[in-house]
This record gives sequence, C-alpha cells and structure tokens, in this order.
Amino acid sequence: MSVCLCLCPAVQSQNLVTDNVAVVEGEVAVISCRVKNNDDSVIQLLNPNRQTIYFRDVRPLKDARFQLVNFSDNELRVSLSNVTLSDEGRYVCQLYTDPPQEAYADITVLIPPGNPIIESREGQVIEGNETEMTCTAMGSKPAATIRWMKGDKELQGKSKVEETYDTMFTVTSQLTFTVTKEDDGVPVVCIVDHPAVKDVQAQTYLVVHYKPEVKIVVEFPDGLPREGQNMELSCQAKGKPHPQQINWVKVDDDLPSHALITGPDLYIENLNKTYNGTYRCFAANSVGESYDDYILYVYDAPTTTPIPTTATTTTPTTTTISLPEATAAVSVTVLTDSRAGEGAPRAVDHAVIGGVVAVVVFAMLCLLIILGRYFARHKGTYFTHEAKGADDAADADTAIINAEGGHNNSDEKKEYYI
Repeated sequence: MSVCLCLCPAVQSQNLVTDNVAVVEGEVAVISCRVKNNDDSVIQLLNPNRQTIYFRDVRPLKDARFQLVNFSDNELRVSLSNVTLSDEGRYVCQLYTDPPQEAYADITVLIPPGNPIIESREGQVIEGNETEMTCTAMGSKPAATIRWMKGDKELQGKSKVEETYDTMFTVTSQLTFTVTKEDDGVPVVCIVDHPAVKDVQAQTYLVVHYKPEVKIVVEFPDGLPREGQNMELSCQAKGKPHPQQINWVKVDDDLPSHALITGPDLYIENLNKTYNGTYRCFAANSVGESYDDYILYVYDAPTTTPIPTTATTTTPTTTTISLPEATAAVSVTVLTDSRAGEGAPRAVDHAVIGGVVAVVVFAMLCLLIILGRYFARHKGTYFTHEAKGADDAADADTAIINAEGGHNNSDEKKEYYI
C-alpha cells in the first residue's frame, strides 16, 4: 500500500509537470512525470545522483524496488517501495526536447518517533506541592511536538529539541504544576503529534497524599439532645493514606467519666447540662492532622405528662360560699375528674379553678350591688306590732289598748326580712 503526501504545489517547467512526495519510512513512494501536449518526445526519470531509473518503459537501474506503474505518451509513473532515509532527495523528470525540459520531485522521508516515555519526579505528591513530569519522543524526522492533558484540561509544558548526527530529532517536554487532593487518581497524558503517526501518547496517574477531611455526624438522638437521653457521635475521616489515628476530646474540659469511645464513635449515656461544651474529633495520617467540632447543648427534658388511658368519670363537687351579713348563700358546683382506675393521679386544672373563682367573685359583687340598691330605697321608720296605733292615742294606756286590738288599722306597716 502506497502512502504519498503532497507538501507543496506542483512544480512546472514548460509542458512537464511533477509533484513533491512525502512518505513514511518503509512505505511506498510514487513519482509521476506528466507531459502536456506531448509531441512524441521521450520521457525519463533520474535519481538524485542523476542515474536513469526509467527510460520510457525500460528500467536501466538495477534496483528492483523501482517498479513501473504507468507509461504513456503523457505520463511516466514509477513506484519506490520500502523507502529508507537514504532514498530522500530530488528526483528529475526529463523530457527530450530541444532544449531538454526538466521538472523536479523532492522525496521527503518521514520517520515516526518511538513510543513516548513519561516520567515523574516523585511517585507520590503531597497536596499543595509542585510536581514535575517529563515526556520524551525520540528518533523522529522531522521533530515531533508534545502536548499535555490533565484530565480534560490542557496544560502547557516546556519543550527542548535535540538533533542527532543522522538528522534525527529527540524532543523532551517538561511539565510543572501544583497538585490538589482532587488530582488524586487523575490521568496525566503526554500526546505526541507527528506527520507520520497519529494518536501516539503515554499516560500516568497522579498519586496525591493529603491530610484527613473530618466530619462529625450525630447518629442519635434525631432531634434536640435532652436531659436523660443517650447520644452517639461518629467521626468520619477520609484521607490518603487512610487516617491511622482518631481521638476524641472535650475542649477546655475532660470527657464525661462514663463516656465510651469505640473506634471513631463517641457514646454518652444519660445526658445532663453538665455535659454541655465543645467536643472535638482529631484524625491524623502521615501528611498531617485535622479536626471537626460539635457543640453540645443539652435541653430540658420534655415536661408534658402522658394522659392515662384508663376511663374517667366526672363527679360534681359542690362548694358553698357564705356571704357576710347576708341571709342568702351562693352555691358553686365544680366538676372534677375522678379516675376510674385505682391509684390514678388526679390532675387539677388551674385554668378551671381560676375561672370558677372569677365567677364567684363576680356573683358576690352583683349581690352586694343589689342589696345596696334595696336598702337605699327602704330608708325610714319601722314599727313592730306592739307600736301599731300609738300615734293616735291620747296617752300611753290608750296606745297599749289600741295596739292590742288595732288590727283593723288600714295604715299598718309591714316589715320584711331577707
């Protein structure tokens, strides 16, 4: 299979035309000598040393790698297989006219680089430090170019080209960048670009060591921590290498005496307000140490008393309140709950008692107002049955007599008692 790459426009000398050829080492090069308006002139092909390769359709040169592909009045086409670097040079298409005409075809041999070699200054890098990598593409012609990719991001390296004694080239590219913990496991790719090959690359994976990332998680209780409850805090630490040591402390104080530490977990029973404070979890590896804090504030225990499930009955209780200096009494009936079950607690509703007292006070005020209005309307002189008719008697004896039999007096006065 022949591979020919045109590197420049066709070279034309009067009526003779040919093309420059670029070919990969080991492949096949094709040289075409074309004539426009040929008048039966002879066409021949010469090598860079001006030795005749083909004269018309005859090959005088004893090199079997040259083969006739096409011969006609208008074209002489010859192939050269298994091209080597020594075949590079200027080939001559010659047309026997007066004067003779010539056209030149330059053959350029492309040599692809060897597999690129990628190296890192250190096998593992600590977060925040710089790392340096080099990628080398050796033995190419022409010189290759090198690009860098870290993940999906292209980075810029510094390249150096060295030419060897046999006109071959070695290219070395150096890349320096600062790593983060997010770079751990990310591929770094060295890509070699060359006209003779495609998609030649080498890659390595970053190994980044970083100090632990620490997070405290409350396993229970789910809501606010309250007195009497139990609590478990879990210290979740991630780092590279994996944290070898995890410690729990209470800032500015000692841990509760009965606190239990199991691996990364801290367990505290029967919370109370003396446990309030900041609890800190430390995690360490060979890179460094990190911590996370949890501020504990213990709230009061719930004050709501559970309502018994036993049946209840309502018993009326009558309370009698006597009003001073009055002949009437106000009775107030208060309903209280008595629990059907034995030993059931009797709860007193303070709101109900307050309402009853307010009603009683209001009733007393109303009664006092009514009595005051009554006495205000009945001011004057009051007589007993013994005093009836005394005003009409001439003397005391007559008054007594009138009082004993004076029941027919139409102006008698009555006395009322409340």
